[in-house]
Amino acid sequence: MATSNFKLSACLEEHEDDVRAVAFPHEKLVISASRDATVREWKLLDPAPPRYDCSITSHGSSFVNAVAFCPPIKGYPDGLIISGGKDTIIQVREPGREPDKDAEALLLGHAHNVCALDVSQDGTYVVSGSWDGSARVWKVGKWECDAILEGHQGSVWAVLAYDTETIITGCADQIIRLYTPTGKFLHSIKGSTDVVRALCRVSPKHPSEADFASAGNDGVIRLWRLNGKQVGELHGHESFIYSLTTLPTGELVSSGEDRTVRIWSNNECTQTITHPAISVWGVAACSDNGDIVTGASDKKVRVFSRVKERQAAQEAVQTFEDSVKASSIPKQQVGDVQKETLPGPEFLHQKSGTKEGQVIMIKEDDGSVGAYQWSQSSQSWMSVGTVVDAVGSSGKKTDYLGKDYDYVFDVDIEDGKPPLKLPYNLSQNPYEATTKFIQDNELPMTYLDQVANFITSNTQGATLGQSAQAPVGSDPYGTESRYRPGESTTSAPTSSLPTSRPKVLPQTSYLSIKTANLRTIRKKIEELNVQLDNEGHIDAVLNTAQLADLEAMITPLEQSLAGTYSGNNALERGVDLVMQMVASWPAGQQLPALDLLRLLTAATSAAAAYRSSDGGTFIDVLESSKVLEDPDRPNNIMLAVRAFSNLFETPEGRTLADESFDKIHVLVKSSANNANRNLTIALTTLYVNYAVLYTTSSYPSEQRPTDLALTLMDDLSSIIRKAVDSEAVYRGLVAAGTLLHVGEELQMAAKEIYDLDGALKKAEQTVKEPRIKGVIGEIRGLLKGSE
Repeated sequence: MATSNFKLSACLEEHEDDVRAVAFPHEKLVISASRDATVREWKLLDPAPPRYDCSITSHGSSFVNAVAFCPPIKGYPDGLIISGGKDTIIQVREPGREPDKDAEALLLGHAHNVCALDVSQDGTYVVSGSWDGSARVWKVGKWECDAILEGHQGSVWAVLAYDTETIITGCADQIIRLYTPTGKFLHSIKGSTDVVRALCRVSPKHPSEADFASAGNDGVIRLWRLNGKQVGELHGHESFIYSLTTLPTGELVSSGEDRTVRIWSNNECTQTITHPAISVWGVAACSDNGDIVTGASDKKVRVFSRVKERQAAQEAVQTFEDSVKASSIPKQQVGDVQKETLPGPEFLHQKSGTKEGQVIMIKEDDGSVGAYQWSQSSQSWMSVGTVVDAVGSSGKKTDYLGKDYDYVFDVDIEDGKPPLKLPYNLSQNPYEATTKFIQDNELPMTYLDQVANFITSNTQGATLGQSAQAPVGSDPYGTESRYRPGESTTSAPTSSLPTSRPKVLPQTSYLSIKTANLRTIRKKIEELNVQLDNEGHIDAVLNTAQLADLEAMITPLEQSLAGTYSGNNALERGVDLVMQMVASWPAGQQLPALDLLRLLTAATSAAAAYRSSDGGTFIDVLESSKVLEDPDRPNNIMLAVRAFSNLFETPEGRTLADESFDKIHVLVKSSANNANRNLTIALTTLYVNYAVLYTTSSYPSEQRPTDLALTLMDDLSSIIRKAVDSEAVYRGLVAAGTLLHVGEELQMAAKEIYDLDGALKKAEQTVKEPRIKGVIGEIRGLLKGSE
């Protein structure tokens, strides 16, 4: 067994946000997935020193949280890259295929974030795990869901395609479950004390004779036999463990929230690799050569090797080690530090550590507090950062259930009941703390963004990492907003979730979906423009002046969405430019232009006022370009529907939406049968806005278009019956309930023609959330009142 330490082999820097997942299929290919909505391939160009070429495999619209690789099989000689994330879609792509080309398959079925993926060793099936509380099995090549692994009482954070007969899942309910690939439940394993976040196969070489390992929020790695017998525990991590893998030597490798990757030989930690990041989200091993790759919250992918010939130049290794030393560690992460009682630097030369990865605090000569980690291999203490007071922290701890926390918040959920306690340390990732709070208290996942933003607001952004401007124009229902480490919030802090469930019907305010990273959209358009030029699409290519117009519109658009725009012609020119791209660019490259269009319809009346050379509106351009008729590109359709929804943000937009109802309805009606979650939410948002328009006081009751409202009610009754996502169901119910206020004729038709009550019963069975129950009760009251 190799005994030398891993050292940096390569640092790969192209991602623009956290690297959430990595794969290492063979020695010449690394794959990474990121919160920047991309999956990237890194191909080895030179082995010594290692140099990689980066290319984007896929570029979506939201976080990509999981990635896996299917080994070469018949029909796919280069294997397949499989990825999934917040948009609920699992993409299957061949390596090297350009991101604008069609995917080999899009696997639809999950109703929430896809957070785990694995492929069987023989490449015959894929297994996925999701926040929707299910795992699914997909037959490779067939690309349909073969089985749903049911029975989980929380998010399925980890999946392992153990062999041809066994699939293992790890869940937020702290239980490990075993199934067959056909969906038959075998048995469960209890013993974890917190959320199970990671699973991996254990080598037959391991002395424990374990079959697999698990780890999670309690920071402990547990070794198991398939029959459920626990045969070992590995302790060393100081926070959540996010990822596990096995080396060809039989050693285990883990990564987690304590900034470290740890190598485990037999039952001992033999090396600790500290990263200059908040979280090391993922680690994967190359079975060919035993190298490892990591993905972290500092946006970097790093490869490490034990073989000197594959290690980076000494300068690069030193830069990495210096970045670890220079990193700041918040005081809250290391507990109560009494500076006066700490030993001085001489301690580092007088005392040895007791185990690999042990951390001590030293009072430096300049008065600062340094953190040092013991390296068993070098028999020395290594600097891993300087302890600092986090911004906004008083330094005082609060006791909760025998542990010290920086904050213990009271969260009111329901009138007449005591508030729930939310403990939080500044060293924690607010997103993870929120997820645990929701799961511990069996709350709906729809509270996720609200609670995470509340934590960020009330801790004054005192987190690791750089502060960043929060996205403007967050969706008021919380679907589009999201927490990222270091983000501030633009909303005023609140002290609780809604303390009661007041009447929500009729909805009186328009909804919009406006969150976006405009700089990323612009960059993508520029990349695609170069691609069009290379492919000879001369008529579609943007010239220098148009690219200048694109750049000039970004800041005014950001300002307009934030409500601080003072006005100039940049947005008007931007609308003309975007409509040109929608009309002339190939369907596979329209996505970023459509993304800009849906923002422009919310930000400026110029979108509603736009007229093409033949006098058509932007709606006519979308119709002629057939954007909404391409079922293979649901994201294009979704963004077009969002553009319609955002029209209601301006008076001119509302007038156009009203006058164009028939045309818009024809274009979007078929979307009601699409299983894409984001598309269904966009459609129900559009229907909510039409319902608000038809019931607003500015629309006299005698002029309310009952015939149009009946058309919407017909669609909504169908959507409420079929939708499985809680947000889509809720918005559909709000739209239907608001439409009932149009008048008695609509209420009677809803009961007698569209069987709205039957749809309500179906929704109750599908989604068991208090807010769903509340709005259904209001709708039933309206229906009963019309008798």
